[in-house]
Amino acid sequence: MIDMYQEELLEHYKSPRNSGKIENPSVEFHDTNPLCGDEVTVTAKIKNNIVKNLKFESRGCAISVASASKLSEQIKGKTVNEVLKLDNQFVLDLVGVPISAMRLKCALLSLKAIQKAIIQYKEK
Repeated sequence: MIDMYQEELLEHYKSPRNSGKIENPSVEFHDTNPLCGDEVTVTAKIKNNIVKNLKFESRGCAISVASASKLSEQIKGKTVNEVLKLDNQFVLDLVGVPISAMRLKCALLSLKAIQKAIIQYKEK
C-alpha cells in the first residue's frame, strides 16, 4: 500500500498540479522552512470568501512539493474558513506515507503558507 502512495507522491513531485503564479491574485504569501531551505509562494483568487483558484511556486524536497501539489487540489472551492480549519493531520493523511519528525515541516509548509495568506486576506 505504501508503494502506491510513494509512487503518487513522486508523480506530484515530478508534475506538480497547480504550479505557477496567478496574475493579479487576491492574496500572495511566501514562506520558507529555514531548517532545510524549502520555499513556497502561494497565490490565490478568492471571491465571496471561496478559494476560486490557487497556484504555488515551490522549491524543495519531494515531500514539500508533492504536499503543496496535493493540497492545492483539495483547497479549490473551499471557503476561507474551511481552509483555516484544516490541520496537520489533514495534510499527513493527504500525503499518505509516514513522515519523520525531521520532514514534518516540509510536509506542512504549504498548508501554513496558504493559511497565512488567507489570514492576510481576511485582515484586508
